[in-house]
Amino acid sequence: MNWIQWRLTIKGQVSEPLEALLLDSGAVSITYQDAANRPVLEPDPGEIRLWDDLILIALYQADVNSCEIEGVLSNLPVWQDVRSSHWEVLEDKDWARAWMDNYHPMQFGESLWICPTNAEPPNPDAINIMLDPGLAFGSGTHPTTALCLEHLEKKIQGGEEIVDFGCGSGILAIAAVKLGATKAIGTDHDPQAVIASRDNAERNGVSENQFPVFHSDDFHTQPCDGVVANILAETLKHLSTEISELIRPGGWIAMSGILESQIDSVKTAYQKTIDFDQPTILDDWVLLTGTKK
Repeated sequence: MNWIQWRLTIKGQVSEPLEALLLDSGAVSITYQDAANRPVLEPDPGEIRLWDDLILIALYQADVNSCEIEGVLSNLPVWQDVRSSHWEVLEDKDWARAWMDNYHPMQFGESLWICPTNAEPPNPDAINIMLDPGLAFGSGTHPTTALCLEHLEKKIQGGEEIVDFGCGSGILAIAAVKLGATKAIGTDHDPQAVIASRDNAERNGVSENQFPVFHSDDFHTQPCDGVVANILAETLKHLSTEISELIRPGGWIAMSGILESQIDSVKTAYQKTIDFDQPTILDDWVLLTGTKK
């Protein structure tokens, strides 16, 4: 069936009460977009940050009475902060499949490929990881994931035990094992990430012994040969002591999820324990690597 979506340009301060009213009116989802093409940089832990002016998109089933809903809301005080609005028909489609149509095999380094499950690997003799986008972060398309994958492709020599801190989809840990690591221990605070990592590992023939995955509440391990952490810069800084303690002396670290403007503050948080290499930068995103002192 088709859907109808209502696009409202509003002041950010009324987003919460307006969202509640729209959900009460029958909206099945609410999406926010920037109305002025301004970035929202990384929020503080626990903070939900929105733009001052934004576009709210409310999705309804096709049989909704749009005139009645707009008539009710236009008489409420919150309507004073609505700058513009219009309704539009949204043709139904298999959105996951539509996304997949534009998701193609990607090469990282000389020997590593990430391939969607509906595609034939371009090089059957390469190290191929079959992975579809999902709820957990990490499909290879984001610069931070690409930076980490290319680093692992060069860094893993075989026989290492590493930790994937904030494992998301499990893509980095699975790549490490496929590249020759003996064990890649994954941890994430998101239960969905734990499920996605285990599913992706099974799909790629990586056993639970090779890639044990833990929710952060249950995560405990001894120092290992290396840590890869593709998470947010503020989290990297906040957990610098915990992450550093995961690495044995002489071991390595690879961190991404960092913007160029955040390089110095992240390095400062680790300066007592890590000797850093030169940063690697891709599309304003940074990979910081180094060695445990």
